[in-house]
Amino acid sequence: MEIRKQKGKQVGRLTVTEQIDQKHQEDLQRLRGFRLLDDDFLTKCFEGDTASIELVLQIVLEKPDLKVLDARTQVFVENLLNRSVRLDILATDSTGAKLNVEVQRSDKGAGRKRARYNSSMMDANLLKKGEDFDKLPETWVIFITENDVMEKGLPLYPIERCFLGTGERFEDGSHILYVNGAYRGDTPIGKLMHDFSCTDAADMYYGTLADRVRFFKESKEGIEIMCRAMEDMRNQTLKEGMINVAKKMLEDGTITLEKIAEFVGLSVDEVRKLKTDQNM
Repeated sequence: MEIRKQKGKQVGRLTVTEQIDQKHQEDLQRLRGFRLLDDDFLTKCFEGDTASIELVLQIVLEKPDLKVLDARTQVFVENLLNRSVRLDILATDSTGAKLNVEVQRSDKGAGRKRARYNSSMMDANLLKKGEDFDKLPETWVIFITENDVMEKGLPLYPIERCFLGTGERFEDGSHILYVNGAYRGDTPIGKLMHDFSCTDAADMYYGTLADRVRFFKESKEGIEIMCRAMEDMRNQTLKEGMINVAKKMLEDGTITLEKIAEFVGLSVDEVRKLKTDQNM
């Protein structure tokens, strides 16, 4: 490729302007391939849209009358002493139940102990100091997985605590549900999982979901939102890489905080906090 003189600073064989345009075209191509099974795309589609979340919950929980009063995406649940979690979707229904929906393409990301941890982290943040344990609301942790992680060929895998001697449910209000994203039956759940795997809104069964996918893939406003989101994700990934490098430099113990900050592009205060966290 010849070096051409264009507006914008020359960088290698492409100007900055050309690089930005190339990255934009790559983002558009990536956007065309997105499905609701891609958690970043799903959380952006469902952001501020209770109707879509309500439809999904009505189908997977087999509760057609379920009403969602509030729904948030990418909810950070902090654990000051140990591992925190970020929930893809956290919804509240009309009964006060709290429902966490996670979408996982990787089987490893949908491990049973992760479901247990999400459930425990939700519980730990649902009662105020001194509040009675009976005030704990019903909770659901729902994993929608691309593959049949339980390998039983079923569309749904509800998990409940029970008395082993009798098989009766323990009824503590805590529920875990795995949804088999590979299931394709002529049923509401089969059609929903088909829609979650579609890249084209025109191929989807449920109009509520198709409208959201169409907005983010075909409208100018929606495409701009998704492109900004992808740019934010790239920046976040870059910063996480800088943080990992800074941690390794701190472990070395021979480099000053000021030099680490200079090398990795973080502020001195950010590096100092990393060092404090490592020493806790």
